[in-house]
Amino acid sequence: MKNSALVIVDMLYDFIDGSLACLNSKNAVGETVRFIDRMTDGQEGDRNEEILDTFPILFVCDRHPADHSSFREYGGTWPPHCVAGTHGGAIHEMLQPYASEELTFLKGCDRAVEQYSGFEAKNAAGQTLGEILELLDAADVHVCGIATEFCVRSTCEDLLKAGHRVHLLSSALGYVDTEGHAKALKEMAAEGISIE
Repeated sequence: MKNSALVIVDMLYDFIDGSLACLNSKNAVGETVRFIDRMTDGQEGDRNEEILDTFPILFVCDRHPADHSSFREYGGTWPPHCVAGTHGGAIHEMLQPYASEELTFLKGCDRAVEQYSGFEAKNAAGQTLGEILELLDAADVHVCGIATEFCVRSTCEDLLKAGHRVHLLSSALGYVDTEGHAKALKEMAAEGISIE
């Protein structure tokens, strides 16, 4: 699909079966793989440039220092999660074949900053997600990930503000609770995000 891309938000083990495991997250991973297969004609895990040119897949990943300010013991809201170098911070194995360094963007790396949106997350070269999507000329951005109410929503809203057409894959989302998920979807739809 020309001028489109997929942004996968926080499909990391701590949000799937770890310290912040979310509802529907395992199913969301499977739905994401099925969506990628449909968009890339089932060429699973093939990282050749032709597929990247056709349908780039970008990953947003929480990556925290062990003393991050969002952690409860340091005055934050959450239990420790996605600490750099831990299994909990790794992309789910079913999605790892699609991940590349240049299209993987890290957020929450500064211990003092709580960062829900992936829009300003940076790759190893220091480029933000927003900058790369602009370089890719991705007018249509499909989004999936964990959790609907927090990082997914913030990322979608920033993409919308930047002028992208945002398509949220509702079957490929994990969420903290069912009511919060439904409320967030309704509010995002009212903002102009396409719920699909």
